[in-house]
Amino acid sequence: MKCINKILAVLLVPALALTIAGCGGEETELANRYNVQQTAYQTKHTDSSNSFFAEELCVGGSENLGTDTTDSQVAAGAGVFHTATGEITYAQNIYDKLYPASTTKILTAYLALKEGNLNDVITVSENAVDLDSDSSTCGLLAGDKMTLQDLLYGLIMRSGNDAAIAIAEYLSGDTESFAVKMNEEARMLGATNSHFVNPHGLPDEDHYTSVYDLYLLFNAAIKDDTFCDLINTTSYTVNYTHADGSEATQEWSSTNRYFSGEADAPDNFTVIGGKTGTTGDAGFCLVLLTENAAGEQIISIVLKADGRSNLYLLMNQILSGYGN
Repeated sequence: MKCINKILAVLLVPALALTIAGCGGEETELANRYNVQQTAYQTKHTDSSNSFFAEELCVGGSENLGTDTTDSQVAAGAGVFHTATGEITYAQNIYDKLYPASTTKILTAYLALKEGNLNDVITVSENAVDLDSDSSTCGLLAGDKMTLQDLLYGLIMRSGNDAAIAIAEYLSGDTESFAVKMNEEARMLGATNSHFVNPHGLPDEDHYTSVYDLYLLFNAAIKDDTFCDLINTTSYTVNYTHADGSEATQEWSSTNRYFSGEADAPDNFTVIGGKTGTTGDAGFCLVLLTENAAGEQIISIVLKADGRSNLYLLMNQILSGYGN
């Protein structure tokens, strides 16, 4: 299954290259984080000779759009990104710094698919399962052996923090080194209003993103058919091995309420999939890919909703009003 009808070519303009080259002083760069987005807007609309970075992206100004027609007060940020036209049709604080919660796992999965081997068998470490009792997990135990592909289903469908740590350790040896990789990749994708310190999104004041940056990361991830399969799966049976060699099986279901039947998408929209996220500081979050009646793919995002019901309420409002 193809998530994108047209492959997007994202090439860096000289202004972005200069930003990356100067990232030795990270705090200075983050303090001036809007420059790349402004450059993207200008190159797309005013300089056809230097428009490669923004040419196939949705870009826009800093003003809010459409918030007076929705219950926008229930969330801190939201956006609708029309991938076929390159338009941002709904914008609510899309460049503001917000906590991503488990939508962080979009980038973790993207890097795993980019650099890992789906058939590799990974042994879950003690560190990966050393989580608080209320943490979202796949129910893994230290010493469990599972393929990267299975861990990715646990990461996206069950939002497993244990799976996220296991994947990070597989790719980089430890979560700190993986976070460095995350930040490097985010900047390469233009997400300069983000900073990551872990692979799962558990609260940290230095772990943040924005609606627009999540659009950039998700837009890159959905180019991969395997990622599309991950977000489109409603249930999954995983078979793996415990440390003592015994066989184990789990049945996983998606945390996406559109797939569980607890929420209905607007008329004439087909939900392809997405990623949920929830913490006390981040509120209720959802990054979603849908297809409208014209067969056009829409990326829509809501961050820091004040409740799960209001998360889906606002998501439906911005889709039905601005996704056609």
